[in-house]
Amino acid sequence: MLVDSHCHIDFAEPDQRRGVIDRARAAGVATMLTIGTTADELDDVVGIAASDLDVWATVGIHPHETEKTPDGVVQRLAQLTAHPKVVGIGETGLDFHYDHSPRDRQATMFRAQCRVAREAGLPLIVHSRNADAETIAILKEQGMTTGIIHCFSTTRALSEPALALGFHISISGIVTFKNADELRSIVAEIPLDRLLIETDAPYLAPVPLRGKTNEPAFIVHTAAKVAELTGISVDELGRATTDNFFRLFAKAKRPAA
Repeated sequence: MLVDSHCHIDFAEPDQRRGVIDRARAAGVATMLTIGTTADELDDVVGIAASDLDVWATVGIHPHETEKTPDGVVQRLAQLTAHPKVVGIGETGLDFHYDHSPRDRQATMFRAQCRVAREAGLPLIVHSRNADAETIAILKEQGMTTGIIHCFSTTRALSEPALALGFHISISGIVTFKNADELRSIVAEIPLDRLLIETDAPYLAPVPLRGKTNEPAFIVHTAAKVAELTGISVDELGRATTDNFFRLFAKAKRPAA
């Protein structure tokens, strides 16, 4: 059994979402976590999770979206944490690569979502790009000790302090890319009990499907590469990352055997 710890099922057209989920199940992906990124899509993301026993949701505001997001949405995030299918907060964080929103606004919304997660007792899903030091500084400032550095593709300057705080590291299809040698060396060092895998679908399809629209079923290729790097079988990796997921997202329920 595999878990896709970060995907965007809502990005698929409504009439295509059931096919995405069904193909994932056929590939051995028993559980999926669909991630909220904008204020307008929160109800849609939660609705997708509510419609399927083994799909769960997080609610959050992506750093790209923070400039056009009113402060009042933070209260809405807090309210949604009571929903039985909402198991985490995010995707939040900092993106200083594209700078689609002002950096001070990104930081303000990041801090606010840290507080929502902390007060609700839910894990935080963190996006960090070209902002390693700033991301860690805010996590420390906010007293965050539980969550995920999602789609990790940077350096030990992020992975090591994040692990020290208590965070998990989630690996996407980037680990299969030709130019990802440094990432592969870091993956081999991540403690097995802090490791997760994800697709970030519909983005970042792994080799040998690079260039296609990604979906949760494709996580099998990422799992194979991560298992190879960690020196264990795919079955063992699946068991470990599944255990990690349900330990971290304690509100989520394991699928029936």
